Amino acid sequence: MPLLCSSFGLSPHLTQAQKLALKTTAELVSTPGKGITACDEGPATIGSRLEAVGVSNSEEQRRIYRQMLFKTPTIEKYLSAAILDPETLLQKDDEGVLFPEVLAAKGIQVGVKPHLKIYTLPGTGGDTVMQGLDSLGDRCKSYYAQGARFAKWRSPLVIDTSKGCPTNLAIEANMQDLARYALICQQEGLMPIVEPDVSLSGSHNLEDAVKINIQIQSCLFKAMLDHGVYMEGTTLKPNMINPGKNCPTSHSVEEIAEANIYVLKQSFPAAMSGANYLSGGQSLEDAAARLSAINQCKDERSPWNLSFSWSAAIQFPLFDLCKGKNDFDLPAMGNLYVKELKIAQAAALGTHVWKKGEGDHVGSRSMYSGEDDNDSITMPTPTTTTKSWLTKLFN
Repeated sequence: MPLLCSSFGLSPHLTQAQKLALKTTAELVSTPGKGITACDEGPATIGSRLEAVGVSNSEEQRRIYRQMLFKTPTIEKYLSAAILDPETLLQKDDEGVLFPEVLAAKGIQVGVKPHLKIYTLPGTGGDTVMQGLDSLGDRCKSYYAQGARFAKWRSPLVIDTSKGCPTNLAIEANMQDLARYALICQQEGLMPIVEPDVSLSGSHNLEDAVKINIQIQSCLFKAMLDHGVYMEGTTLKPNMINPGKNCPTSHSVEEIAEANIYVLKQSFPAAMSGANYLSGGQSLEDAAARLSAINQCKDERSPWNLSFSWSAAIQFPLFDLCKGKNDFDLPAMGNLYVKELKIAQAAALGTHVWKKGEGDHVGSRSMYSGEDDNDSITMPTPTTTTKSWLTKLFN
């Protein structure tokens, strides 16, 4: 039977060939057991990370570092894709080969970060939107010519229940922007990854995280359908559903995993082949434990490939190897990088075995008196079972 990409009359602005190319890229990015190395930090962001460990920030230093990320042997066993900063699309390895060509030769799909700067929405208590839609079409044409075959747009949101954030205005504006971005990317041949990024900061509980993330994702997918986005030619990069870092209630990794699957089941279209979770400030140990537990929670109503798209969780331990040396320790960094990718792969397959406590959210409520920084901290015990709080919340 021939492969159908007609969408039964939906997305009529795309040809059959365009749809097939987008769907193929989405499926390659969603290869089971492989994930995404997210190295799309801009020069200032990556520069601050380098300088924090005593390495100078220059274009050449950034090139050398990213060459290690792309040319370390065997990475293609673990990676389906790499997200690059526009600067990196134009950089070359020591032999003069462009990085997109280096990655493509390994069978790794090349992506790019096309958004620009964050803008704070007045009157929302601090909610933001991402800028860059006005010139997106022209930039996508250039990125495609430079070797990119997908893009990733991040729309950051913060939960602050005391301020009513994220506001409905912020959710609607950001999800509409993601839908327009996806529409424009597809027209220019780039498979769009949509990233509604809800920060782990805050003191909100897991129940609020579930409710708000369902609201955000359902708004996103409706906006995409309303815009005529070809859903089979897109993938998702979501945050993991967690209580806020300062939430006083403890939750086990199994509870957190169940919450993530619950949210996906509410609105994540089966037409989309996969989701690659961001790390969002989690350590590699916590992110891997949670991703593995999430995959172990999947059932017959969870058809998606669920994997990783990690930056800080993988890169920060690499930078730590540079401390006190004022330069890269490239052999050690490459060896550790592969070890980290093996852990990430196992988590994507649901076979990673985590240590006790990894992936749990350990709530804390500090009891301070006066100015003494050594006052005791009480640690609540984990809640009983995931089923108990889900049942209480939704039944």
